[in-house]
Amino acid sequence: MEPKGVCLVLFIFLLVNNTVQQNPPKKRNSKKESANSAAIEELKKQIQDIVQEVNLLKEMQALQTVCLRGIKILGKCFLADPVKKNFHTASEDCNAKGGSLSTPATGDENDQLYSYVRMSIGPEEPIWLGINDIVTEGQWLDQSGSNVRFKNWETEITLQPDGGRGQNCAMLSTTANGKWFDESCRVEKASVCEFSIV
Repeated sequence: MEPKGVCLVLFIFLLVNNTVQQNPPKKRNSKKESANSAAIEELKKQIQDIVQEVNLLKEMQALQTVCLRGIKILGKCFLADPVKKNFHTASEDCNAKGGSLSTPATGDENDQLYSYVRMSIGPEEPIWLGINDIVTEGQWLDQSGSNVRFKNWETEITLQPDGGRGQNCAMLSTTANGKWFDESCRVEKASVCEFSIV
């Protein structure tokens, strides 16, 4: 329903409610009062439903705006943020926008994310991934606290992850063709937020 329709329904409801309160009938019938009360409650419920629907449409519009500024990859929208921040600040910023730090779930998604980062942020800029082993060393979890199923650690040259307790956050390296490295969470890097498309 369009905002004009919402305003019209709200205006009618307020007008009916105000009229009933200002001009009460001399002799009220309890059945009539009950019917009026039920009708008013139904109108209130309809207005709440309309407001909820308008808010959902606003969220969908905001998500479409994100997708237009970023890129769609396999049921997700990705939006690059070239401003360098530590892991926790980057994660909080993505959460505040309604998303989370990017966490590739497949090799194809990782490859597309790698290409997007090179194109949008730069060919030599690594990004934070939404993956860490802060809670338990060696147990890499995503932002929801679930074990990471897909992994793309660099294992040919440096045998990642290799930082122990000093490097608990994961990054995607553009200079290593999208391979992952562990890093200190305090280091500042660019990031990419992901948003699920429902």
